[in-house]
Amino acid sequence: MTSSSRGEVPSWTFLTNHGHVLVALARDPHRRLRDVALEVGITERSAQSIVADLEAAGYLRRVRVGRRNRYEVETSRPLRHPAERDHQVGELLGLFTGAADEDGEPPP
Repeated sequence: MTSSSRGEVPSWTFLTNHGHVLVALARDPHRRLRDVALEVGITERSAQSIVADLEAAGYLRRVRVGRRNRYEVETSRPLRHPAERDHQVGELLGLFTGAADEDGEPPP
């Protein structure tokens, strides 16, 4: 039995916390950052900092809807690491959300 099948937190993962936050917001753009933080396993303050990083880099847009926020992911942006820059964020998100086609674009 692996550690993840017993509900234990693994010592490392394939995605960074930035990746986990982006996936969570792509799955549900109306989620509160408190809920995103709980899912990812980080503090709400860390989630806020990550969202600020993603916004500053142009990967995420925060849109005010009444008293809440909605988050829009810019799926056409390239991945940041030089080894993956020829792939778009939408391609990665499509693996986890089922919402992207082969070009990395969300369905109409």
